[in-house]
Amino acid sequence: MKKIVLLPAILMCLFSCNKKPAISTYLKGTTTQFIDSTEMTNNFYDNTETFQLPVKELTVEGEIANPGKVDFSKLSKHSVIVKETLLDTAGKDKFVGAYRYDGYSLFDILEKRIIKKANADEFDQIIDMYVEIGNDSGEKVIFSWGEIYYPNNLHRILIADEVSRIVPPKTREMWELPAESKIVAGNDLITERNIASPVKITVKSFPRSFEVKKGLSPMFSKQIKLFEHGNLAGSITGYPLDAREVTYNTIFYGRGKGIHSTEPFTGLMLKDILAGAFRVTRESLQEGVVCIAAQDGYRCSVSFSELFNRNDQQEFLIVKTKPDEDGGLFRIFPASDFFSDRAIKSVSEIHLEY
Repeated sequence: MKKIVLLPAILMCLFSCNKKPAISTYLKGTTTQFIDSTEMTNNFYDNTETFQLPVKELTVEGEIANPGKVDFSKLSKHSVIVKETLLDTAGKDKFVGAYRYDGYSLFDILEKRIIKKANADEFDQIIDMYVEIGNDSGEKVIFSWGEIYYPNNLHRILIADEVSRIVPPKTREMWELPAESKIVAGNDLITERNIASPVKITVKSFPRSFEVKKGLSPMFSKQIKLFEHGNLAGSITGYPLDAREVTYNTIFYGRGKGIHSTEPFTGLMLKDILAGAFRVTRESLQEGVVCIAAQDGYRCSVSFSELFNRNDQQEFLIVKTKPDEDGGLFRIFPASDFFSDRAIKSVSEIHLEY
């Protein structure tokens, strides 16, 4: 077995040189001697060489006025660090490896695409939109528009064209490298949305119609009806008796009207309330999109994964309002969002599609 020893000078070149080795050049049967780069820098995420991942042609289509191919040469590079973990057949978590991925942000890829909503006459807001990303193998994954453009931390969803292992210096475990470009969802706990070689992005608005009643007052819904593929799956009329509330401090700021308040929100994690109606599966993590609708027809889309599968503890809360308070009985607080626009009041329906 041929052994390649990376001396410090060579290692530093691998970290700094623009040209990265492709995965295809990483010969089977060879090993790389691990050298902890923290002896030279304070960066824990660059201690092995970076490999290129071949990227296929990617097109954007759907509810936009300017569809077409993505020109990666005009986009900046971003990095995310992930601990990739998948669901196994028993529904448990299976750790794959820890990596740094470099690539092109979905934020940047879609930034100059002009929205042309199919349901604009009924609802002209962008917050019920989402994107479906597919590959040639028939896999597809969903990201909500709010997940891309509203989060506190931007550029966390990439089309990655470079990868580097994050190797623990004591065990020196060399995780298996991917062989193709991939979507990387940096905020996912279970990384089932990290599918290989995306070729198409389709922009969509949620495919159900709701009656819009602008200026409705008073606005109060006594229950939330839960639907899966249009079929009634349950309802919410109050908190469970043993429920333990959590409080999130926030600066509540809207995209249109600016500051609303600096008061905290206290409620339950929405994913816990919905767990009895909506199951976590590989299909739902990849393809699920949830629509939260108010009594007046205002609504937003949330990907199933951003609701049920976060690794950043910035959860969606369901908040019970004061008795007969306008905008009650329940409202949503999206702790993950910079803007307040997806904080739906007087929630009357929650729909799951995939």
